[in-house]
Amino acid sequence: MDPIQSLRTEVDKLLSGHGAHADFDAAIADFPEKLRGVRPQGSPHSAWELLEHLRIAQWDMLEFSRDSKHVSPAWPAGYWPESPEPGSAAAWGHSVKSFQHDLKAMRKMVTDPKSDLFTPLPHGDGQTLLREALQAADHNAYHVGELVFLRRLLGAWK
Repeated sequence: MDPIQSLRTEVDKLLSGHGAHADFDAAIADFPEKLRGVRPQGSPHSAWELLEHLRIAQWDMLEFSRDSKHVSPAWPAGYWPESPEPGSAAAWGHSVKSFQHDLKAMRKMVTDPKSDLFTPLPHGDGQTLLREALQAADHNAYHVGELVFLRRLLGAWK
């Protein structure tokens, strides 16, 4: 297999989250609605805050990778929701679907043979599509792990 195609395949697997740990879908599956806004003792974030942070950060990396006019949110306030609780079950569902949609778009961009993984993006300061994809995968894995741990603290993990 072509080495670049092998790299694309491996980065896609990394983005999917199907590796040595729980993936995003497993971490949020059947998350009890009454626990979505709870911050257990010692935890700085609720599940809602982590979900929204995952969604916003991944969206930002995706848009930065594909849109030279994209403006990132202000750090850190723009990357976290204002409330620890979702406004509704619909807000939770929308956030989940948006995260999944953007993840699919990032994976599609990485696996597209026409996408240049290595040339710095003209609007950045050295970032490449490869770097953004790896950063998204790393960031997602970190916070998905936090979601799983939070579920354990809340007694809501199988």
